[in-house]
Amino acid sequence: MKALVFPGQGSQYRGMAKDLYEQFAETRELADAANSILGYNLTEIMFEGDDETLKQTRFTQPAIFLHSVLASKFIDRTDIMMTAGHSLGEYTAVYFAGAMSFEDALYIVQKRGELMQKASEEISGTMAAIIGLPDERLELVLAAARPYGIIQAANYNSPGQIVISGAVPAVKQAVSFAKTHGAKIAKELTVSGAFHSPLMKPAEDELAKALNDITIQNADIPICMNVNAEPTRDAEVIRENLLLQLTCPVLWTQSVQTMIQCGIREFVEVGPQRVLQGLIKRIDPSVVISGVEKAADVLKIQTEVRL
Repeated sequence: MKALVFPGQGSQYRGMAKDLYEQFAETRELADAANSILGYNLTEIMFEGDDETLKQTRFTQPAIFLHSVLASKFIDRTDIMMTAGHSLGEYTAVYFAGAMSFEDALYIVQKRGELMQKASEEISGTMAAIIGLPDERLELVLAAARPYGIIQAANYNSPGQIVISGAVPAVKQAVSFAKTHGAKIAKELTVSGAFHSPLMKPAEDELAKALNDITIQNADIPICMNVNAEPTRDAEVIRENLLLQLTCPVLWTQSVQTMIQCGIREFVEVGPQRVLQGLIKRIDPSVVISGVEKAADVLKIQTEVRL
């Protein structure tokens, strides 16, 4: 059984999806439609934009979403038993699973990026990667850092690889504490805000309004969601979980484990880079992993279909 997984913020790069756009008419049509919907030239930012522009959250999120959607156009949906996405990637998973239209998904991704960037500018926060600590020891580190400000685990990426998020003083203290508790690596990340923490609360009301403005329907394919690591097709559960995801941890390790327990033995990462493939391999080395990112990957799929 096969699942599609979609990457989140941090996977962007200059030139992303350019070869897909140039080689396939169906992707050009969809990408041009995205530019029209957004009212600005997103593909120009993706193909030719400088790193500083591309890493602005309001551009990063629609860029990664669009790349993932373009790459997914060549995948046979009847072969997919489940979908999931890491943070932003969950919106692509919801779209692929048939719960949102392309127009609504692009609108909500753009809105989410704008709101998260605004919240980051209003309240200073940061994130850090902690590698090599078991979950229970990390909890001790977070408890010790809480007197310095809001802090929590933000991404459970793979066993022993967790990202924390919160107020700058608290995260700095947690990095220091983690090293003394035996972490192999504890370092602050270059990010614009404290994503997946209560510091994103300023964006919550507006995101809730935007989610209520769009049509979300029951999904054709189960989506294993970030906030509870449980698969669902239910439209209202999807809407609620997308909102909760803004301030709650991404349970990626737990989501992959759930999908494996449901019988998934093959994971295909669709979109820029190979971050999720590496994480999944660390979660369970026995599963089959692959990716669809570039035109060459699409041509390989088309060749296999013809054979």
